[in-house]
Amino acid sequence: MLPARGQDDANAGDRTPRRLCVYNGGFLTQPRLRRILSLSGYRVALGLPRDGDAVAVWGQSPIAHRGEAIAARHGAPLIRIEDAFLRSLHPGRDGEPPIGLLIDRAGVHFDPATPSELETLLATHPLDDSALMARARAALHWLRRAHLTKYSAVYPDAPLPEPGYVLVIDQTRGDASVRASAADRGRFREMLVFAQEEHPGARVVIKTHPETAAGHRAGHFIDADCNDRISLLDRPVSPWALFDGAVGVYTVSSQLGFEAILAGHKPRVFGQPFYAGWGLTDDDRPVPRRERQLTRAQLFAAAMILYPAWYDPYRDRLCEIEDVLAGLEARATAWRQDRRGWVASGMRLWKREPLQRFFGAEKRLIFEDDPAKARARADALDRPCMVWAGKAAPGEVITRVEDGFLRSRGLGAELVPPLSLVCDDLGIYYDPTRASRLEQLIAASVDLPADQLDRAAALIRRIARGGLSKYNLGGAVPPLPPGHRILVPGQVEDDASILLGSPDIRRNADLLERARAANPGAVILWKPHPDVEAGLRTGAIDHPETHADMTLRGVDAGALLSCVDEVWTMTSLMGFEALLRGCRVVTLGAPFYAGWGLTRDVGPVPARRAGPRPSLEGLVHATLIAYPRYRDPVTGLPCPVEVIADRLEQGDVPSPGPFNRSLSKLQGLFASQAHLWRR
Repeated sequence: MLPARGQDDANAGDRTPRRLCVYNGGFLTQPRLRRILSLSGYRVALGLPRDGDAVAVWGQSPIAHRGEAIAARHGAPLIRIEDAFLRSLHPGRDGEPPIGLLIDRAGVHFDPATPSELETLLATHPLDDSALMARARAALHWLRRAHLTKYSAVYPDAPLPEPGYVLVIDQTRGDASVRASAADRGRFREMLVFAQEEHPGARVVIKTHPETAAGHRAGHFIDADCNDRISLLDRPVSPWALFDGAVGVYTVSSQLGFEAILAGHKPRVFGQPFYAGWGLTDDDRPVPRRERQLTRAQLFAAAMILYPAWYDPYRDRLCEIEDVLAGLEARATAWRQDRRGWVASGMRLWKREPLQRFFGAEKRLIFEDDPAKARARADALDRPCMVWAGKAAPGEVITRVEDGFLRSRGLGAELVPPLSLVCDDLGIYYDPTRASRLEQLIAASVDLPADQLDRAAALIRRIARGGLSKYNLGGAVPPLPPGHRILVPGQVEDDASILLGSPDIRRNADLLERARAANPGAVILWKPHPDVEAGLRTGAIDHPETHADMTLRGVDAGALLSCVDEVWTMTSLMGFEALLRGCRVVTLGAPFYAGWGLTRDVGPVPARRAGPRPSLEGLVHATLIAYPRYRDPVTGLPCPVEVIADRLEQGDVPSPGPFNRSLSKLQGLFASQAHLWRR
C-alpha cells in the first residue's frame, strides 16, 4: 500500500519534517506551496542534499533538470510536485495559490515513461472498499452539480453551441503533458481530422485552454483551422455543460479528457495521460502495461481522493476532498454572482463596508440611494442591482439582500457585521406572499443526494451540540419550572416578517395570550426579542406575567431551546432553530419553515408548499447550506457554513464595541420615531 499524502515509508512514523532541497524559485516565493509540503512532512530548503534529504522539482518544468541532476549526483530521492486536479478559480499564472498538490516519488502522472504513484494506485490498489466508492460517487456528483473543474471560474449559464457537436480539446504549446505524449501541432491537427472523419457532417467545437483565452500561452489551434464546420470556443463555459451537448470528445492529454470520462463519455485519446488505458477511453496509442479495467468511480477515487494532498485554507490543515469541494463551491458561487459587479441601493451607511467585503472582491460595489438612479446606472454599466430586502418596492424584480440565519455573535441592531447574507432573485424568505429562492430550494431538497443529506444531518447535530443560533448572545439559562415547557419568543412587531407573514396576529401580547389559552396546564416561558430588550426596536409587553409563568431576559437562545418541549411563534427564526433541537413547533404566521409538514401550522401558509414533503435535513440544507453566502472573518474568503460554525464556536468573530452600541441606540431612536410618524 502506498503511503498517504506523499510521505515516504522512512518518514511515516517520524514527526521531524524531511528536508526537501529545491532549485526552483517558485518553491521559495509561494507560501502556499511550502505550507502544503510542510503539512505533508517536508521542509523546503536550499543547498545540496545530505543523507535522508530528498530533492523536489516541479513536474517536468524547463528547469526541473537542475534538481534531477543534483538528485542523481548525490543519490537523493527525487520528488515531483504538481498541482492537484482541482486547483483554484483562476490559472496559476494569474497568481492564485493551489488548493492541493500531487507529491509523487515515482514519476509524474502525465508521463507514461515511468509509472507514477497514481498509475501504481490505479493498477494495484483494490479500489473495492464500499465506503471509498460511495465517497467517490458522491464527490463526482458534487463536482458536476456545482460546475467545479481545475479552474472553476466558469459560467454555468453561458451560451453554448447547439447540441450535437464533436468536442476537440486544445492545450497550450510547450505544455509538459503534451511533450510527454510526444505530441505537437501536427498531432493536434491529425486529431482534428479524425474528429471530422469519424463524425461525418457533425459540427466541431475546439475548446480553447483557459491560459490561451487569458493570453498567457498560445494554443495549438488558430483561427485558420476553423471553417463553416469548425469553430473555436474560448469563453469560460462549464465543462460539465459543454459535455452534455457533445456527441464525441477528442483530446491529447488534457485534464478535460479525465472530466469527460466522469461526465459519461469515452473520449478518443491521442496521447498517454494517466486516465488512458483503463477501459474508459478509446486510445490511439495504448500504454501496454495498463491492462486493468476500472470504473469511473474507481478512477476518481484514486486520482481525487487517494493521490492528492488537499489543503484547507480556512483551517490551515490538510483535508479531504469533501472539504475542498465545499470551500471551492463557496468561492466559485461568489465569483459567479459578483464577477460583473453590483449596484446597490437601500443600504444603510454602516452596512456598506461589510457589504463591500461580501460582494466587492471582483468589482467594488457602487452604492446609489435613489432606486431609479441605481437602475439606470446598473443598465449603463451592465451590472445587476441589489437592494436591502426591506427597502425593495412591492413586486419589484430585483435581487434582495438580507441577513443570514447564522449571523453573528451579537445583534445586527448593535451594528455587528454579519457572517452570512442571503441573496434572493425571486423574493425574500420572510415574505410568503410571493415565491422566494429559498422556497424553491426547500421544495427541491426532496431530490438531494444522500451525501448532502448527511452533511445537513451533521450540521444539525453540530448546531444543537454547540448551542448555535442566529445571534449567539450568551447568557445562562436560569432554573426553569418543571412540566411541559412552551417557549414563546417575542418578535419586533413592525418587522417585515410579521407585517407580510402573519396577517392574523401581529402583537406579542396576542401571541402570548393565544399560547396560554391553548395550553392552560403548560409552563409558558416568555422570551422578549433581543432587539426589544436592548431598547432598539418595538414589541415590549407591559405585564407578561399575566399569561407567562416566567420571563427570560438575556438568555442565550441556543441554550434555552435545549430545555423546552415546544415553541409557539408567529414567524420567529427560533421556530426553525427549535426544529433543529427536536422541539414541536406551532406557527401562527407563515415563516419559511412552515407548510412543509414539519410544523403544526395555525396560520395561513401558501398553497404552493403543499407538494412533496422535505425532510428536516432537506430543510436545513436549503436554509443553511444552499441559500446563504458566508464570509470567513479570519481569511476574508467566501466559505461554507461549517467554517462559520467553527468561528462561532471558537469566538473568532467580530463583536460589538462601545461605539457600535451608542450608534445603534441612536439609530433605534430614529427608527422608533419614524415608526410613530408613519402611524
